[in-house]
Amino acid sequence: MSLHATAVRACELAIDLSRRSTPAEGGFCTFQPVVDGGACPWNLDCHNCDKFVLSGADLLYWRRKREQWRLLAEGTPDDATADYLHHYFEPTARAIDGLEKALAGLGLLDDALALDLRKPQDYCHRVWSTAFRAADLAEAGDAEQGEYSDTCTVDDEPERDIA
Repeated sequence: MSLHATAVRACELAIDLSRRSTPAEGGFCTFQPVVDGGACPWNLDCHNCDKFVLSGADLLYWRRKREQWRLLAEGTPDDATADYLHHYFEPTARAIDGLEKALAGLGLLDDALALDLRKPQDYCHRVWSTAFRAADLAEAGDAEQGEYSDTCTVDDEPERDIA
């Protein structure tokens, strides 16, 4: 995928959080009744909700979560448990890969990686105010394996990489 195509795709997926959103664990909720102070009809099951979005400011949080899951899987007493944990976290890993690709497409990846969340932030900066639906990110992360993907693939056509 070319850099231009990546940027176009990232722009298509981007959501402007400066309009209306509320913080959720590891992202933001864009469901208007919740943003206005109403109760969540899905019992705060944010990670399975299509109104849950991630911004560039969430990247470091999710990278740490991915590392925690990897460490948990490595410490399991048997392969079946490790495989279960990898399989369980795999949709989230695809979303993280998709978030990295989308941020790179918008030229915001370096800014997101440089954030120090212990310091006051400029919440109007594009890293904070531009977000993407988690489901869209998982789809984008699945389309082309990312540099940090948890899944391994077999290259059936190694000669296509030779150019």
